[in-house]
Amino acid sequence: MSGLGSAFDVLASFEKREHAMPAVFVGHGSPMNAIEDNEVSRGWARVGAALPSPSAILCVSAHWQTRGVMVTAVDRPRTIHDFSGFPEALHRAAYPAPGSPELARITRHQVTSATVGLDGDWGLDHGAWSVLLRMFPRADVPVVQLSLDATREPGWHYDMARELRGLRERGVLVLGSGNIVHNLGRLDRRSANAGFDWAVEFDARVKGLIDAGDHRALVEYERLGRAARLSVPTNEHYLPLLYALAVKAEAEPVAYFNEATVMGSISMRSLVIG
Repeated sequence: MSGLGSAFDVLASFEKREHAMPAVFVGHGSPMNAIEDNEVSRGWARVGAALPSPSAILCVSAHWQTRGVMVTAVDRPRTIHDFSGFPEALHRAAYPAPGSPELARITRHQVTSATVGLDGDWGLDHGAWSVLLRMFPRADVPVVQLSLDATREPGWHYDMARELRGLRERGVLVLGSGNIVHNLGRLDRRSANAGFDWAVEFDARVKGLIDAGDHRALVEYERLGRAARLSVPTNEHYLPLLYALAVKAEAEPVAYFNEATVMGSISMRSLVIG
């Protein structure tokens, strides 16, 4: 803890609340949702407006993979345009939210199963800012990103994420941003508002397991058959769901929004815990 202060000093900057902050998983889909007025972006706006005001946001995005775990520890995170081939208006979009080195240090303190590095270079990738631009358009809530350790298995991610539960008691919104079904190799733009049978099947299977509280089956998603293999060809977009579920208390309700499978192979299903 050298240079970080005592555990008390680190936690004192975020006071405990009477009620835990909800946790959210968002299917983010295309970056264009950041600037288009559509059902998805309106769903994000409605949920953002309905949430209690968070003290800060800890975002786990599919688009920041590292070796080891890192957390952004900068005062002013930059808006990262980590995409190409989109209109200039999207490349000009910015989300000037403050960062929170304090939350970065708290996160580092909370996680005991891994060493969390403090990162001074990464900002907010589109998995974070494209969603937050709609959820919290004033960009006045501090935002920190936590990376996905690409060397680890899903079970490790879930178990490590459980150590973040205490952040919710201090008003921190834990936000996972990815997609339950995400197979760009089978994307079909002609199926703008529909999903392939296997994509719809897996999306519904995941919802059923969430409703049943069977997180172990969700962690071991590769055992769920052909639909799972097609829906999750690589797991970086699926893992943020596990982070949101890991901070859920057993009796907490789950509410769904943006329940659609689009372009054949992308599930936009999103959820609020608590």
